[in-house]
Amino acid sequence: MQPLPGFRDFFPTPLPLRDAWSADLRQHIFAAWRATARRYGFREYDGPPLEPVELYTIKSGDEIVQQLFNFVDKGERHVSLRPEMTPTVARMVATTERAYKKPIKWFSIPQLFRYEKQQKGRLREHFQLNADIFGESDVAADAEIIALLIDSLRALGLGADDFVVRLSSRQAWQRFFSGRGGDESKAAAFYQVVDKLERERPEVSAGRLEELGIRLEDVQAFIQASLPEPELKAVLDNLSARGLEGFVKVDYGVIRGLAYYTGIVFEAFDPKGEFRAIAGGGRYDQLIKLVSSGKVDLPGLGFGMGDVVLAELMKSRGKVPAFTGGIDVFVVIEDETLRGPSLKLVQVLREAGRGVEFPLTATKADKQIKRALELGALKTVRMEASPDGPLGVRIRDLTTREERVVSMDAAVAAVPGR
Repeated sequence: MQPLPGFRDFFPTPLPLRDAWSADLRQHIFAAWRATARRYGFREYDGPPLEPVELYTIKSGDEIVQQLFNFVDKGERHVSLRPEMTPTVARMVATTERAYKKPIKWFSIPQLFRYEKQQKGRLREHFQLNADIFGESDVAADAEIIALLIDSLRALGLGADDFVVRLSSRQAWQRFFSGRGGDESKAAAFYQVVDKLERERPEVSAGRLEELGIRLEDVQAFIQASLPEPELKAVLDNLSARGLEGFVKVDYGVIRGLAYYTGIVFEAFDPKGEFRAIAGGGRYDQLIKLVSSGKVDLPGLGFGMGDVVLAELMKSRGKVPAFTGGIDVFVVIEDETLRGPSLKLVQVLREAGRGVEFPLTATKADKQIKRALELGALKTVRMEASPDGPLGVRIRDLTTREERVVSMDAAVAAVPGR
């Protein structure tokens, strides 16, 4: 029996297969994401993995249904496993925003599902860091969310040689369109053409643009120049003040659903071009209003960063740390008459926050030491009787081979955690 296509098993170290997915690496990524988001003042939230289909169609249109794991439930509701988190958080904020001071800064690490063709860097499920800011329209919020993205990658050991965040702007494209006499009633059609430039044949794009009074050559020249418009210049200055200017560049070739985004958009890329986009996001000031049917009008922006491409990038760049069993100490029970006191020691050490393993049944001492080494334990401890009566605890450092004997009361202090 194998997992369904596009779904993953996550194994603890040591991995049974070379291409197996690591549960330890997943937790390492999650820990870095959480720690970085919290340093930025973001609070963690979560939502249900099952939502009404209309929550997604209201944002992305009916065409998204073919990408969903959707069905009619026993209550005759048309529902779907969540393909993204932004509609959920928009719903949550729209219904509770009065309870929170602005700006609202939230993050989540959901598992998401899309029924689509598998390819390198894209599966039918993945975990994703979602970070969003609501209630702030100034570009300072855009700079803050981009800085969080940069530092979330830096926290995993990745540097300027491993990724670059490319910035673009809906406003810049709007000014481009208007400056060439574009009909505002046809702006949405223009954005759709621009959105598909990389996926469409040049002659097709040229024909559609010509119908709108725009030349493909002008669009290509605009992208080639990628001169920072005022809103992007403000973001660049903000990030430069933080010392993060080496991680960003303006690139109007980054086009993330211009018909949906309302301001600055961005994507994190691998400069070597080996992988798909690492992360992406932008400003979507109309989403809360859309989801709430006009009852709440609150600006928003955010990004999503999936674990699939990120894990592959870390492997490629040698940024995956060596994982062990995470055990601090192995309690050796050589004398079965001392199992009772040994179990007490196990409990005392665990209650003090140490990772502890021990033999569940009578086992030869050499096999216990071998097990301790397999688990990556830092030390072994064993209870032993002393001539004057009180039991002592013999502690052995498995790296230096040094040993010492301490009292039961001193054992916790003598066995530090990692």
